[in-house]
Amino acid sequence: MSVKIRLQRHGKKGKPFFHIVAADARSPRDGKFIERLGSYNPNTNPATIVLNNDRAITWLNNGAQPTDTARAILSYSGVMMRHHLAKGVAKGALTEEQAEARLAAWSTEKQSKIQSKIDKLASDKKDASNKALKHERSVNEARLKAMTEAAAEASAVREEAPAAAEEAPAAAEEAPVADAPAAEAPAEGGEA
Repeated sequence: MSVKIRLQRHGKKGKPFFHIVAADARSPRDGKFIERLGSYNPNTNPATIVLNNDRAITWLNNGAQPTDTARAILSYSGVMMRHHLAKGVAKGALTEEQAEARLAAWSTEKQSKIQSKIDKLASDKKDASNKALKHERSVNEARLKAMTEAAAEASAVREEAPAAAEEAPAAAEEAPVADAPAAEAPAEGGEA
């Protein structure tokens, strides 16, 4: 029986969630499996990986072949590195202490990379928030400036209106009355 370490899809449409399982290579993707080794959630940033490393190494030592995606996940979580170092210890190329030191150095470097990515995402989110707030402030200031200018124009028009009203009666008194004879003229096409 050929055993594969692979992903089993769960979750809803557009929001996948995967179980990492050891299964017979002939079984369907979401079908029967031998053992569940962990889970993988690509919806978070960075992706969330929960994995039983000891069981995964046991399956790799027993000859289970990971799929490409499962291999990448195992590599990311350090299982492939531990498996590789265990082979070196078994061959006598490394001592157990050297293997542990290499694994610790690799784990420290990997955690620092992950933490720097988390910090970068947080700072990018904060920068985007500050940029949006700054843009909103500039829009609000422009709107307030336009409103004060409109209010100033309205008050200027109100101040000019009484002065224009006082000038209008004086202009009416000076103008000759030429409209009166036109009012007395008979309308065209009227009754005869």
